[in-house]
Amino acid sequence: MSVAYVSYTWEVNPVQPFTEILIAQLAQVGFDTFTETDTGCVAYIPQELDRKDLFDTIQILGSDEVTLSRKREQHEPTNWNQEWESNFDPIEVDGRVGIRAPFHAPGNLEYELTIVPKMSFGTGHHETTQMMVRWLLEMDLAGKRVMDMGAGTGILAILAGRLGASYLEAWDIDEWCKDNAIENAATNGVTIRVEQGTVLDVDTGGYDLWIANINTNILLHDLPHYAPRIKAKGVLLLSGFYEQDVNKLVDLAKTLDLQLAGMKEEGPWRSLKFIKA
Repeated sequence: MSVAYVSYTWEVNPVQPFTEILIAQLAQVGFDTFTETDTGCVAYIPQELDRKDLFDTIQILGSDEVTLSRKREQHEPTNWNQEWESNFDPIEVDGRVGIRAPFHAPGNLEYELTIVPKMSFGTGHHETTQMMVRWLLEMDLAGKRVMDMGAGTGILAILAGRLGASYLEAWDIDEWCKDNAIENAATNGVTIRVEQGTVLDVDTGGYDLWIANINTNILLHDLPHYAPRIKAKGVLLLSGFYEQDVNKLVDLAKTLDLQLAGMKEEGPWRSLKFIKA
């Protein structure tokens, strides 16, 4: 698929953790592909989404803790799947889960997942996804009903299926992500109901495990709709936010009878586990 893109090359000082924060905030306004560099990152956005007010809501640009500069470049239509293939490396998580592309040789790990992310989030490289993988590895999912909300590539639902879950759903607002998750589920031999929509489109009740690796604003908005769809004693896993967002999520969860059961940390990122009362 050839798409005309615009790239912004960012110089970030200090580089970490602010490059990761910048990437997360850029993803919220339409940037969908990122390459980290020694001095920051290159962020790509479809030309049709590039506009004058693009950066008005990027909070990090107003921070006194970091210095940022950017350079814009217009690109001719490019086959971005081929570009991705040339830059994708297989990864391992805790020596148990291997995540690779179809053109990589299989590893020798307990769980081997084959992912073609195309324009979808969820190759497993990002810390937020890896924390979710670690949560899943700690759980007994045999016979469980699992929801992956904001599924991207479907990688987390696929792993849940490989871990024994009996019923899987994966939802995303992006049609491209829906198609990609369907393809990845088939590649990995896992049966998943994949749908396009928001939490309001999801049937009420019945999930033993609800996964949401999104961003803080969406989580805060949608958490009241997650809670009634989770069974009593069911588990909610959240990821995609920073340390400063933890208290806001925990405080809201308390009002929804969701009890904090654990937290994981990777750099500036945090992930939370809740149990439904």
